[in-house]
Amino acid sequence: MAIRRFEDIEGWQLARGLTKRAYAVAMRGAFAKDFGLRDQITRASGSAMHNIAEGFDGGSNAEFVKFLRYSQRSCSEAQSQLYVAFDQGYITQDEFDSLYEQAAKTHAKVGGFIRYLLNTR
Repeated sequence: MAIRRFEDIEGWQLARGLTKRAYAVAMRGAFAKDFGLRDQITRASGSAMHNIAEGFDGGSNAEFVKFLRYSQRSCSEAQSQLYVAFDQGYITQDEFDSLYEQAAKTHAKVGGFIRYLLNTR
């Protein structure tokens, strides 16, 4: 399938799902009142998808890859923040595991896309 819009990119689709799920847990209970962590995890997950979109219009594969790597870093940042949320009792073990895996899948999918772009100069 040809990629015509950033929404066609599987990594972006996974990042969107991660963002949706991060917002869902961050906007409830005590988590919602921890403004710093709530904002960090929603920003990091959102950054994972936004960097893909921004890089899509970068004009070159090299520029796109740079933004895709930012997206991967945002996935890792969200994973780290999940530990804080779990340790504070804001999320359950199942929520932690599920969100962590979503971030890992997103990171891996974006990594595969990076490899593809680097091999199709």
